[in-house]
Amino acid sequence: MKKGIIGKKIGMTQIFDENGNVIPVTLVEVGPCVVAQKKTAENDGYDAVQLGFMEIKEKHVNKAEKGHFAKNGLAAKKHLKEFRFDDCSQYNVGDVITVETFAVGEKVDVTGMTKGHGYTGVVKRWNHHMLQKTHGVGPIHRQPGSMGSIDPARIFKNHKMAGQYGNEQVTVQNLKIVKIDSEKNLIAIKGAIPGARDGIVFVRDAIKA
Repeated sequence: MKKGIIGKKIGMTQIFDENGNVIPVTLVEVGPCVVAQKKTAENDGYDAVQLGFMEIKEKHVNKAEKGHFAKNGLAAKKHLKEFRFDDCSQYNVGDVITVETFAVGEKVDVTGMTKGHGYTGVVKRWNHHMLQKTHGVGPIHRQPGSMGSIDPARIFKNHKMAGQYGNEQVTVQNLKIVKIDSEKNLIAIKGAIPGARDGIVFVRDAIKA
């Protein structure tokens, strides 16, 4: 069965396996998530389930969102995410998805928004080399050199230049679940995942596993 869940990144730590080896892990608080909507190929053109995560105060919910949840008799949630599955027959509106959906040793794909660094130069954004800082070279050291040539006397598109760095959606694939804590809704995923602490992430079973 294809599965997915919404979570919140807690931070990184390390655990030890039975052989005493150190395993760097990222702790993610996942679920419980409620199925807020179910889409079918007959009605919507594709199969998917919409999950809701985290409680929210009523004053922070707009009229459209209130109607969306009230239609199925559900409490409003802060975050919504749609997961497309080939077969959604095992999901029904109102079902609660918990951390127990996953198992230790399973491979997952994690999607999140990377940390935003704002407008940055080519050295920080693309790891360009800097000019010498001695022997009279300068006064500019952190700007790129020549970007074009005499022919065609222009800069080609997609050239690595200064600009917005970070704050983009990134998916890391084939990460292994090392440990699950059902009482605290925590999973320990081996390695790093995108995003800052307390950032919202989406965990689903690995596509390429």
